[in-house]
Amino acid sequence: MEQAVPEQGTQVASTPEYAAVGERVGAVVYFSSQSENTARFISNCRLQDEGIDVFRIPVKPHEAPLKVHEPYIIVVPTYGGGSARKAVLPQIKRFLNDPDNRAGIRGVIASGNTNFGEAFCMAGDIIAQKCKVPFLYYFELMGTTEDERKVKQGVLEFFRNHPE
Repeated sequence: MEQAVPEQGTQVASTPEYAAVGERVGAVVYFSSQSENTARFISNCRLQDEGIDVFRIPVKPHEAPLKVHEPYIIVVPTYGGGSARKAVLPQIKRFLNDPDNRAGIRGVIASGNTNFGEAFCMAGDIIAQKCKVPFLYYFELMGTTEDERKVKQGVLEFFRNHPE
């Protein structure tokens, strides 16, 4: 049996880290550094059980770039200790600077550290403004079980109310 070969110039979508179980409802794309705080949070949400594909933006620059060809909500941590210039990491910028990836963004969820003061979850503000999408939710560091519940429910409701 022959494999389908994508047309020249067409980029193949990446495989989800956690594939949706049952009927696919939407997708979440997230970034987590080597601290794994955001990765643990996303894993605990078990979004795939609700029909949500979960994709992870690669940590290392030499890894193949993530390509997402479906509507998604992005979940990002905030860095930079309060500096707007450093709040969104280069890996996230690289992902969003790809026009095909950027076309799918529908909303933002951000984490941060309240020690950053007014810059708490600033990455979410920056991405929402630049991509003209809603900032849907924020949580501190690894989040709580209540944050996990709210994100899981909120993501599901968002895609139910905004079918593509």
